[in-house]
Amino acid sequence: MSISIQTNVASLLAQENLNINQGFESRTIQRLTSGFRINSSGDDAAGLAVANQYRADISELTQGVQNANNGVSQLQIVDGGLNNISQMLDRMKTLAAESASGTFTGDRSTLNTEYQQIITEITRQASNINLNAGGTYNANLNVYIGGGRTSNLAGSTQINVDLSGSANAVDAASLGLNATSVIGGGTGFTGNLVTNLNNPNVVFNQAAVSGSTSFAIDYADASGSVQSKTVTVNASVAGETGAQFVSDLNSAITGAGISGIAAQIGTNGSLQFTGGGLLQVVATDNTLTAGTEPVTTGTSLLNGGNYQTAPGAWVTFGAGETQSITVTSGGTNYVANLTNANADTIGHTVTALNAALANSGIYAVATDATHIALEGSKSFTVSDGAASGAGSVFGTAAGAVAVTAPTNSATSTGNALNAITAIDSAVRALGLVQGRVGTGENQLQYAIQLAQSQIASFSGAQSAIRDADVAAEAANLSKAQVLAQSSVAALVQANAMPQAVLALLKG
Repeated sequence: MSISIQTNVASLLAQENLNINQGFESRTIQRLTSGFRINSSGDDAAGLAVANQYRADISELTQGVQNANNGVSQLQIVDGGLNNISQMLDRMKTLAAESASGTFTGDRSTLNTEYQQIITEITRQASNINLNAGGTYNANLNVYIGGGRTSNLAGSTQINVDLSGSANAVDAASLGLNATSVIGGGTGFTGNLVTNLNNPNVVFNQAAVSGSTSFAIDYADASGSVQSKTVTVNASVAGETGAQFVSDLNSAITGAGISGIAAQIGTNGSLQFTGGGLLQVVATDNTLTAGTEPVTTGTSLLNGGNYQTAPGAWVTFGAGETQSITVTSGGTNYVANLTNANADTIGHTVTALNAALANSGIYAVATDATHIALEGSKSFTVSDGAASGAGSVFGTAAGAVAVTAPTNSATSTGNALNAITAIDSAVRALGLVQGRVGTGENQLQYAIQLAQSQIASFSGAQSAIRDADVAAEAANLSKAQVLAQSSVAALVQANAMPQAVLALLKG
């Protein structure tokens, strides 16, 4: 090796190693002070990418656990409300059972007052927990948990608690309770041709091979709108008892979407109808080819549980003819102004009257092709204004119209018995909703457990990649410090080497 003053190779090597050792010492100190093995992309680019994914998953799952806990809390609130409604159904069942006893000597109106208040409270509480029809929670509730990386993110990252549809709403109307009552009620057809319908040995469609019996039913639905529907019971080839006929009739009523109204056999053996929203029933058709008809065609009834006017002989409104009808209920006047534009037919007249009576609880019904009656579940008065021409709702008379109080012409227990049936159905429906809510709570708890397990696993995986091994780095720091000190000492020696050249120049 030649000796040179211009280039001190040993010094350059010492400087290079000193820089390396100082860098090594600096990185070791950074790892020890930060706690991370990877402090920049250059430390381990591939490892950093994997660790970042784990960190993002941990953040997602941590919020997912919070979402699930919030979901559990909300479902527990709903569950508490459902339990309250269940207890109210118990009380309704008690009141209905008390009223359904033929030996009850108290006032059924008192029982019904409490019964109707409970119905109102059920709807209020259902709205309070947002599980009324169309409520916030009457929907498919999605709770985002996270943790999935498949293409089907909705299925792998979310919990669905399906409380949508009318089957999951628990307001009184959705439970089928809105039109029920425990007041004495049930109105029978006065024109029944067959008595003792409750006698199983009586067959009134004897050897009937074809034909049917139809009933036109007018009723007020849960929203207060008047509906008109026709139901038909087909004759049985083998003949039917009265009980079988009533069963078939009730199936037809349910199939037509009519809620809260039912047929039954009264204590006097007659066919009768009950229901708080019932306005009238007319036997429209009997086409049996053999056997005995259950009712006379054209026979009509108005619900005996309501206040009602006698059917008035409607007279066609001609051009320019007008009339004012004032109905007073609960201190409020409801005025219907009728003209040829809205009362040219009896159907249009009924529609115009009901539009004016909206929210009053009073309804107009056409009892036949030429007569109109008014009725409602609470007392009211009617003032029939003088018509400007021949057209008139109640014929030619003007002034006060007689309103009769409700009568219970068939049975005192019919409404209560129907209420018991409706409550039993409501209990079953409510139980299904409670089951879905409870299932949702359990699902979310299971999801929380999985998410917490994933958080722990992902945290461990991230730590293995990104965290510093403190023991190893402490050893590396000692090593780096020794190497750096050695490099400095060697650099001193290397820098002193050119001075040896001076010895060659002495002499």
